[in-house]
Amino acid sequence: MAKHDPYAALRVRDYRLYLIGSLVANLGSQMLTVAVGWELYERTGSAMALGWVGLVEFLPFILFALPAGHLADRFPRNRLLAAAHSVMALAAIGMAVVSIGHFGVGWMYACLFAIGVVRAIGMPAGQSLMPLLVPREAFSNAVTWRSSAFQLASTVGPAVGGFLIALTQKAAVVYVLAALLALVFIACLIMLRLPKSAAVPASAMTLTSLLAGVQFVWSTKLILAAITLDMFAVLLGGATALLPIYAKDILQVGPTGLGWLRAMPAIGSLVMNMGLAYRPPLQRAGRTLVGAVVGFGMATIVFGLSRWYWLSLAMLFATGVFDSVSVVVRHTLVQTRTPDALRGRVSAVNGLFISCSNELGGFESGLVAACFNAVVSVVSGGIGTIVVVLGATGLWPELTKLRELHPATTPVTAEEEEERSKP
Repeated sequence: MAKHDPYAALRVRDYRLYLIGSLVANLGSQMLTVAVGWELYERTGSAMALGWVGLVEFLPFILFALPAGHLADRFPRNRLLAAAHSVMALAAIGMAVVSIGHFGVGWMYACLFAIGVVRAIGMPAGQSLMPLLVPREAFSNAVTWRSSAFQLASTVGPAVGGFLIALTQKAAVVYVLAALLALVFIACLIMLRLPKSAAVPASAMTLTSLLAGVQFVWSTKLILAAITLDMFAVLLGGATALLPIYAKDILQVGPTGLGWLRAMPAIGSLVMNMGLAYRPPLQRAGRTLVGAVVGFGMATIVFGLSRWYWLSLAMLFATGVFDSVSVVVRHTLVQTRTPDALRGRVSAVNGLFISCSNELGGFESGLVAACFNAVVSVVSGGIGTIVVVLGATGLWPELTKLRELHPATTPVTAEEEEERSKP
């Protein structure tokens, strides 16, 4: 057996460029998110103004995710991603102008909607681009390092954004910096050297081609099971939206304590990703995924019941650990078992599931907390996560039988097979 190389993906030039660029861009995105929240609350004093942010950014996924997936399968993915981040840079500059000129907050929401469109387009293009950058056997390693970079940005970005706002007492400087960081990512994407086989001629967008990703996911039970399990785990078990209540009323640790509570899942994910990078690929991927989601639910339950700050921190750390395992398994499974000609559209479906779990999960948590209380919301969500695991393993028993994430051969569509058979 060949010795496992924890740096296999990092040895590939194009992947290093992509990883560095996406890390820088995500730093800017996380900084921008903090600045938007701070400025909107400063200018309106309304909690509802913050609630609209999630909705404004979620709507573009519903409207544009499937067409974006089709575009990712018909045009060079690095160029599509570069074009999307060009719009991101313009939107960030627009927010700086709105901030400096004290224009109405409606213009800020318009810029946020544009950023939501960018993310709807960028997610399928970015996810389906990665398999073109590294050898198939190094893909799970690439996913691990990419997830680590994202968690690092999620930890450092908000801190840097908050520091700059405290230093300047203005959010505009953060918006400008976010735009510059997006330009760095664009430069990295332009320098990528994709294989010639990645060039796919553009074709007409029809309802059949648009829904091809949905049909593929529905007919591929392993992928459907993995993304459904992950979606409901985050939808029901996520406690992030209620952390301010825990920090102020239950644990009574104030804003500094809230900052650490928010950071713990990302820190847990980062630590676990480092561990996954240094170990060989998972040999019992299905059981590992199921165990990780159960662990996520149990840690959520303990957090919901905890009245001790350090125990609460430990449980949030644990949710990050378990979630990172789920992310690596799901993302590797989706990309390695999808034909390249469909990767953009399947990634778009995956992105819709992720967006639904993140945005609607916060709404679900808040709704249950409003009807009962925060503890009931978090604990019931953790229990619901475990119930979903039991239902998923009963509905899709093949999930627990999954061993290696990488199939023996790369799947192809009928059109690709026909093209290959031509003399």
